[in-house]
Amino acid sequence: MSEKTFSPETAAAHGLACCTTCGQLSQMPDSSIAVACPRCKSPLNFRKPRAIERSWAYLISAYLLFGPAMMLPIMETGSLFGEQRDTIMSGIIFLFKSGSWALAIIVFVASIFVPLAKLVCLTYLLITIGRRKTTQRLYRTRLYRILEFVGRWSMLDVYVVTLLSVLVQLKGLANIHPMPGAMAFGAVVVLTMMATLSFDPRLIWDAASERPKNTPDLK
Repeated sequence: MSEKTFSPETAAAHGLACCTTCGQLSQMPDSSIAVACPRCKSPLNFRKPRAIERSWAYLISAYLLFGPAMMLPIMETGSLFGEQRDTIMSGIIFLFKSGSWALAIIVFVASIFVPLAKLVCLTYLLITIGRRKTTQRLYRTRLYRILEFVGRWSMLDVYVVTLLSVLVQLKGLANIHPMPGAMAFGAVVVLTMMATLSFDPRLIWDAASERPKNTPDLK
């Protein structure tokens, strides 16, 4: 049976809610009163409360900080020969010119391509949910799982700056200090991770099924 003709059965349609803290599946009452998980006493909801609004808020904030993260210097290197400030892109260009192509590609993918791709993919998922798109549900769910998996690798540049600051200063060769670009980049990564965690992938499938009776707003 094709995805277009398949109407999925959801737990919410049967009045069941899964606790986001301990995973306990519980029967929700017909009334709209607040219900706690019988196991861990956390609040129960059919879907993450205000998942769309919170994801958009984190995502827009990440977009606003992405430009400064790319343009501002991420570290300042001081030595007997002077001082130098490097951005993410200037560091990648230096690696290419010095012959470290593999390392330059890794830094480019982890520091520029992956964060930007995550922002674009999350925007796509939020827009399709807002339009209540019913096609490619399995593809969009897999896309979200990929975003969850690759999120941890987006902090590579921040890790590099931190390690260089410790190793170089211990040897007394130079002084390396993090700059505002590193903080902006770290904020972009954290905000993108928060947007991914706030997103509820079950909303992808809700558009293909009728809204259950006596259930609160699924957003």
